[in-house]
Amino acid sequence: MPVPLRTVLFRLHWALGLIAGLVLAVVGVTGAMMSYEEAIVDLANADRARIAVLDRPHLGPEALVARVGAQRPGLRVSTLTIAGDPAIVPRVRFADDTSGARPPSVYLDPYHGTLRGEIRGEATFATIRGLHRWLLLPGEGRGWGRTITGAAAVALLAFLATGLYLRWPKAHAWRIWLRPSLRRPGRPRYWSLHAVAGTWLLPVYAVIALTGLWWSYEPYRSAATRLLTGKAPEARAGRKAGERQGEASPVGSTENPLALDRAWAAFRAEEGASAALATVTLPGRDATRIRIRWIAAASDAPKARNESTFDAATGTRLSRVRFSDEALGRQIAESMLEVHRGRFFGGVFALVFCLAALMMPLLAITGLVLYVLRRRAGAARRSAPRGPGLVAEPRP
Repeated sequence: MPVPLRTVLFRLHWALGLIAGLVLAVVGVTGAMMSYEEAIVDLANADRARIAVLDRPHLGPEALVARVGAQRPGLRVSTLTIAGDPAIVPRVRFADDTSGARPPSVYLDPYHGTLRGEIRGEATFATIRGLHRWLLLPGEGRGWGRTITGAAAVALLAFLATGLYLRWPKAHAWRIWLRPSLRRPGRPRYWSLHAVAGTWLLPVYAVIALTGLWWSYEPYRSAATRLLTGKAPEARAGRKAGERQGEASPVGSTENPLALDRAWAAFRAEEGASAALATVTLPGRDATRIRIRWIAAASDAPKARNESTFDAATGTRLSRVRFSDEALGRQIAESMLEVHRGRFFGGVFALVFCLAALMMPLLAITGLVLYVLRRRAGAARRSAPRGPGLVAEPRP
């Protein structure tokens, strides 16, 4: 006798829950913690991130980079973040070209170029990020951890589809669909809580899962990029071994200095005159461009990042792209992290996404409780004595 489709989907639903529930719970909690990473880090570094404003100009980017380099020899400045508010000090991120590790970022005195201390909380959130993305397993983004979290995102989509189907055939009233019945005893109570929470959070979880797959599977990312932008994703430039052997000195060396101040002056003379926040990415050993990404106003969402590029040797402008001029599909593709966190849609949605992520352990726990109670009820029915005048207890 063939097994009904509803039974197959029900078994698939709880089987995936037993396999992926713990991973989704961990990913949900860590994702919620990362939703407000910037605000938490700023709060933890309130004494280092701000400074008394003096009646004198700040040092230019070249002087800041030179002075921090003298205090941290052997490290290359990767990015320099400068706020429009003169009371907020610059932040410096390093790159270690020898080991490939990421040294701790630091705050920098804008008037003297002296270090004000490392950024508190950065290492903690780096660990949380690793747990969220690849469960802290060896290999990081190239190991099994990324594969497991990607499979958990696929499982989440399967949960949503099967859970909706398992509810849909029964024509419940809206209050049963949307309001939990916590007064009901036993399994019905947990079922109501599990099903109603899943119904309310279904759209949010769908967005979280679909955007989470962006970092898990390259073919998915390529297909999504083509769907959103109409173009294949641009290939990432990689540095080949011995690529620059025998060539001219790289930009930033003594023989070929970096035109950072000229690029910064060109930026400040036009679009950067009133920028609320600008992040200057310095070129690596084999790069030839200075990239400046900026947010025009403090009230703008984090997604609204504009970008200008400049020639590293001359400081001449090469390109300028404003977020507001981009089509919606490209805005989404270039702000996928903000879509994943809900911040692309505004502050209210960011809070909703954070709370939804925190609810993942609740769904995992209630699903596990339902499974255990169902197994116990089944075992009790099978062991119940039967005979003349005895009728097996019906299922609840």
